[in-house]
Amino acid sequence: MYAHSRPGQPEDTWQTLREHLTNTAALAGEFAAAFGAEAFGLAAGILHDLGKYAAAFQERLRGAGFRVDHSTAGAREAERIYGGAVGRILAYVVAGHHAGLPDWGSAGDAASLAARLASPLVEPYEAYKEDDLFFPPRERLRLPFPLEKLRREEIGFSLQFFIRMLYSCLADADFLDTERFMDEKKSKTREKSWEIPALSRRLDEYLDRKCATAERTYINAKRAEILAACRKKAASPPGFYTLTVPTGGGKTLSSLSFALRHAVEHGLRRVIYVIPFTSIIEQNARVFREVLGEECVLEHHSNVQHPEIDDDDEMNSLRLAEENWDMPLVVTTNVQFFESLFAARSSRCRKLHNIANSVIILDEAQMLPAPYLKPCLAALVELVRHYRCTVVLCTATQPALNDLLPEDFRPAEIAPDPQGLYESFRRVVTHHLGEVDDDSIIDELSTRPQALCIVNTRRHARRLFELLPKEEGGYHLSALMCPAHRSQILQVIRERLAKKQQCLVISTQLVEAGVDVDFPVVYRAAAGVDSIAQAAGRCNREGRLDRGEVYIFQPEKHGRAGGWLDRTAAVAEMVRRNHADLLSPAAVEDYFTRLFALEGEGLDRYGILKRLAAETENLAFPFREIAGEFRIIDTVMYPVVVPYDKRCEALLAEVEKSPFPGRYFRQLQPYTVQLYPQEIEKLQKDGALRLVAEQYLVLADYSRYDDRTGLVVDLEGGGDREVLIL
Repeated sequence: MYAHSRPGQPEDTWQTLREHLTNTAALAGEFAAAFGAEAFGLAAGILHDLGKYAAAFQERLRGAGFRVDHSTAGAREAERIYGGAVGRILAYVVAGHHAGLPDWGSAGDAASLAARLASPLVEPYEAYKEDDLFFPPRERLRLPFPLEKLRREEIGFSLQFFIRMLYSCLADADFLDTERFMDEKKSKTREKSWEIPALSRRLDEYLDRKCATAERTYINAKRAEILAACRKKAASPPGFYTLTVPTGGGKTLSSLSFALRHAVEHGLRRVIYVIPFTSIIEQNARVFREVLGEECVLEHHSNVQHPEIDDDDEMNSLRLAEENWDMPLVVTTNVQFFESLFAARSSRCRKLHNIANSVIILDEAQMLPAPYLKPCLAALVELVRHYRCTVVLCTATQPALNDLLPEDFRPAEIAPDPQGLYESFRRVVTHHLGEVDDDSIIDELSTRPQALCIVNTRRHARRLFELLPKEEGGYHLSALMCPAHRSQILQVIRERLAKKQQCLVISTQLVEAGVDVDFPVVYRAAAGVDSIAQAAGRCNREGRLDRGEVYIFQPEKHGRAGGWLDRTAAVAEMVRRNHADLLSPAAVEDYFTRLFALEGEGLDRYGILKRLAAETENLAFPFREIAGEFRIIDTVMYPVVVPYDKRCEALLAEVEKSPFPGRYFRQLQPYTVQLYPQEIEKLQKDGALRLVAEQYLVLADYSRYDDRTGLVVDLEGGGDREVLIL
């Protein structure tokens, strides 16, 4: 009996079914051992391909043209051999190991687990008994978490989460053993030589040099205190932490220092750095690679693609690591991280078991997706409680989450005295202007030698920029400008600021995400307190003034983004009336407390937690339904390459001649603009795009790109949601 054939090769070179089941079981057991479930992994591995013992499947391997369901057999045997909750758990995992985790459903839904277990169409597979396979005894399959200590409403979530993690172990083990047999060279490319202690030492050496050469200023002394606190706290037990550090406090590398040292101290396997914004993730990943080495950092999101085949082993290694996150440092997005935790397809779930025994840093934690906040927090609690993870919520504006967490689960603060740090880094005073029309805002700006104005929509930014007097020193920033263009403009802006030359900038909120500029005055269209705090981080950033000035204004109707942004602005206005300092820790806590109370059940838009709790008794979980509903960004965006300069044109010429065009994706990133489908459709209809190497959409009509404001798409634009990426 065989598991896999080799086309054109004799059968004695094929992989036997017994070998594949044994190998997969060993790997799945090894993966599941990371969270105390080795026996579950062993059982799933042995069960998963029992359907291949069917004579029909063996005929298929020998060239028959029909398809054979080989997954349902093992699911049936799981329920027969183990019964109860254990049997049902294994049945989900085995039935879904190719097509994805099924919903329990009903006998009338042919794709559901219930229907498949009852189906009369499964080919006979009893021949497996002749191979004398080892099935772990029932007493070894004990659930690896103390269900009796959980509240009843948590049990369903814990069980479905365990099924997902076990499913990940099987899906990855099955794929890896198949790959090892079918493509040994590709399999060897996955071999790693990195060690977390070496990476921690490398970062320590870099930070020590950085501290030793830094200018002796009050702010740098505070940054050094934050780093020291992170290093000291790394010895604390794995758990749930917050790191509340004001903008400019050096939290990125300090948090990474905590993470690597903490991983060394407690034998954790990797660090996962989760970031919401493109401008931050690409910037941070670049810094991490420079410090730790290209081969140790996986940057995984939809803006990064690696070729399927390449002659560069390092590129291939990174591409393969995207599949299961088998790297020491993974830099990814909120969308990729949380959607994977609620996914059903094997391609998204393979990585989940490698999240166990990790340090998870959630940068800009105030950006956790509000419509899914409760399920996201439940997943984080689960990872800490049962999968030996440490989670750090890292931000200047810490969301007030205690009321949304279990009573016995409260995060510990890493930073030394967040209130004192706020006062130490406090560099601005806020003013409220009320409702202001566009002409008045331009008049205000025109009286300032240097000022930044941040608004909520691309349309409003363009409108204000067009009203700005056409003289030297006026600049526009939005995500419709490719990163190379924005970098050039930002460099000019920084030079003019340093030379105290005229500099008036109109920008969307993308400038708030990790962009290092320092204005004496900032105007911010009404927004949530967290967004206002980010804007304030671009004002008097280096503390050269006693206090910078931040002016908050309510724009005209056409300048309002609507929806969530309007609600956050309204809550911020309520908070402003009760706090002398809108950006103080007390005001931030009040803001999030009010916002979360206002959202109420909207923090679990689709009732995911209630539905899982309701199905606890029968383990009748709707895995595919939930995966379909859990979409942090409901509109996918697509990159368009803008041939902005000679370098980009040269790269595109190389792409057209290369047998490996995918390897140029990262090099072309500085020239890409993310667009909504309707914007792509508009440009295609106008003949403004061309397809290069069947992979890259390229702007063919450069007249559609304005050298001041970027890509011109004649559609009504919304807020810059594109800075949140997949």
